[in-house]
Amino acid sequence: MLRADGITVAYGRQRVLRGADLAVAPGVVTGLAGPSGCGKSTLSRVLALLLRPDAGRLTVDGTEVHRWRHRASRDLRTRVALIFQQPRLAVDPRLTLREIAAEPYQATGRPPGPADELAEDLGLTPELLVRRPHEVSDGQLQRACVARALALRPRYVICDEMTTMLDASTQAHLVARLEAYRRETGAGILAITHDEELLTRWTEPSGGPTVRMS
Repeated sequence: MLRADGITVAYGRQRVLRGADLAVAPGVVTGLAGPSGCGKSTLSRVLALLLRPDAGRLTVDGTEVHRWRHRASRDLRTRVALIFQQPRLAVDPRLTLREIAAEPYQATGRPPGPADELAEDLGLTPELLVRRPHEVSDGQLQRACVARALALRPRYVICDEMTTMLDASTQAHLVARLEAYRRETGAGILAITHDEELLTRWTEPSGGPTVRMS
């Protein structure tokens, strides 16, 4: 289980999270809802080991996290993947979509994996894979980001408003692909979105709960 207990985060004098608790179980889609500014994205970064909280405890499958970002062990870092809301802010604009999807292999020193196969499953053709971010749509770029997130087969996938900027067909395709990944691997999914209808459709098949922040 990916579990956060009493997470508190402040940026300077502004406290963004105060004592937040959340648990994401393997094999289940957990929903997270709440108004803008309530700290959902901040919590997602803590869960992905990208942001050290000021207080609180984070555990990944029973192992407490003591180091963050690149100081965290590779095993812990690769168990959790984060898909951001704005793909253009989450990629190196110099890379092709193929290189974006394959980034995790290079970053962890692992042999190249099935990046092209993952990308194809997400609707990216060989012609699109050689393009750079400025040459594709937001939806096409987000598909590459999802492929990147799944490359190392994480045990937990955090989707931080990943469908907000996408058209309905792309949104449905990405959610379906993540649902297939959950069923195939038993991964836990955290679905963060303002779209209540989408949240209901996404969590119901696995019987997962929805947590609401204020």
